[in-house]
Amino acid sequence: MPEDEDSYPAESGRRRFVKGVVGASALGATGITGATGIKYATTSSGSGGGATQYFGIENIAGPAPRGMPQIPIEIDSDGYLKGVWPEVKTKTVDNEEVKIAETQLGGITYSSEWFQYCGVQTYAGIAPDADQDNFFRVSESASTSYDWMSDLSAGDKLKVSDFDDYESWGNDIGKDGLGKPAMGRWRSEDLPPQETAPIQILRSTRIEDLAKESDHPEWVKASTEKGFIAWLNKCTHFCCVPGFKSSAQSAKFGGANDVYCPCHQSVYDPFNPVKLQFTSLPRPEDSGESGGSSGSSGGESSA
Repeated sequence: MPEDEDSYPAESGRRRFVKGVVGASALGATGITGATGIKYATTSSGSGGGATQYFGIENIAGPAPRGMPQIPIEIDSDGYLKGVWPEVKTKTVDNEEVKIAETQLGGITYSSEWFQYCGVQTYAGIAPDADQDNFFRVSESASTSYDWMSDLSAGDKLKVSDFDDYESWGNDIGKDGLGKPAMGRWRSEDLPPQETAPIQILRSTRIEDLAKESDHPEWVKASTEKGFIAWLNKCTHFCCVPGFKSSAQSAKFGGANDVYCPCHQSVYDPFNPVKLQFTSLPRPEDSGESGGSSGSSGGESSA
């Protein structure tokens, strides 16, 4: 095939995604070094994208270029866990009005662009003004990761009382008593499986104490509550779905007490949110080019 022939026609969206994710990964690993690099990774049509500062759980081993982004937590009056979604606003970009979702939280601009990688930017539920509630819900495969979740049904809203034994919980992987995790989904109701945003929640005494020890206490206080922390559970290396104390083989790679990705052995520390930067990918245009590329992006959850 000639070098200048496009393997994927522009209308498919696939070539744009592949080029963008390669560029974003490279910039995330080496640091954003200039406008040329940013443009390379964000030439796709659509709204948003570009250099983005965010807080994520720290990557401490393996090939992942950066941490997975946090989802700030709130707990409603009935004890149900929710992820905070940024405030939806309208602004003018290139003489067009577009919807954005961003708000000031814990001394940083928290925006939907935090989640614009791995194809998640094409998910309908991550659109700024998507008609979704923000409850954390049990994922379909949750019980395969944690036996305790077999008593729950997919779609159930997770609540504080589900984690009452968090100070002693264990599952024969690593140390007991480090915290109790759950696998869930977020802003994904009534959407196809390939547009399900996987999330992980953890309640731990170490998170309760984190505000006293963190270099970013304002952010920790704003993004965690009652010892709960949550993040978008898409490995930044190849979009796989990792887990805290969910894989017996994690001990072989030093990840038994951390978040471990079994695909390529990346390890993340959920007890150390850090301030990071990466190049977020643009959202598709509103003109109908929606989740068509999600077969290559969202489908890369188990490489």
